[in-house]
Amino acid sequence: MPGPTVLLVVSYALGHGRRSAAATVAGVALGDTTAVIASLLGLGALLAASAMLFTVLKWVGAAYLVYLGVKLWRAPVSANGIPAAPPAPPWKIFLHAYGVTALNPKGIVFFVAFLPQFVDRGGDVAWQLLILGSSFVVIATVNALAYALLAAGARRAVRRPSVQRAVNRTGGGLLVGAGLLTALWGRPA
Repeated sequence: MPGPTVLLVVSYALGHGRRSAAATVAGVALGDTTAVIASLLGLGALLAASAMLFTVLKWVGAAYLVYLGVKLWRAPVSANGIPAAPPAPPWKIFLHAYGVTALNPKGIVFFVAFLPQFVDRGGDVAWQLLILGSSFVVIATVNALAYALLAAGARRAVRRPSVQRAVNRTGGGLLVGAGLLTALWGRPA
């Protein structure tokens, strides 16, 4: 099931077309890189061990997702293919994608739990973790790019204001739901 990052990528692509793809995908790539590095430096283990730190990061991420969801829900729609609002600048799109990806505590904890399972303890552990983490970032970046391009291609199909409103509200509702799930998600055992 697509997570908050994919929902954000799709919503930007539907709203802004292909021009948002580079900024969104770059934000996802840097956000995933930040999560991998933070995990490898011990933040993931710290989050798993510290209930307070995990809770703070979880609530920050949840609040941000809810904010983005409400913003998308309330986003103006265009009439007759004329944009209802000025397009978001690429740096703002980049920061949103980065924030949603990097502030996802589940992602950070995932790397701590997932990557070590594929490490040969007899070899150079740091090098192996670098390769595994880099591989994940490349795959996640290609995945985000595919979603962005597919959604940008579907943009033509959502020209009618009623369809745009439904897409905005569905995406906004899913982002709010992801924020609420993030808020309710418990600390890993």
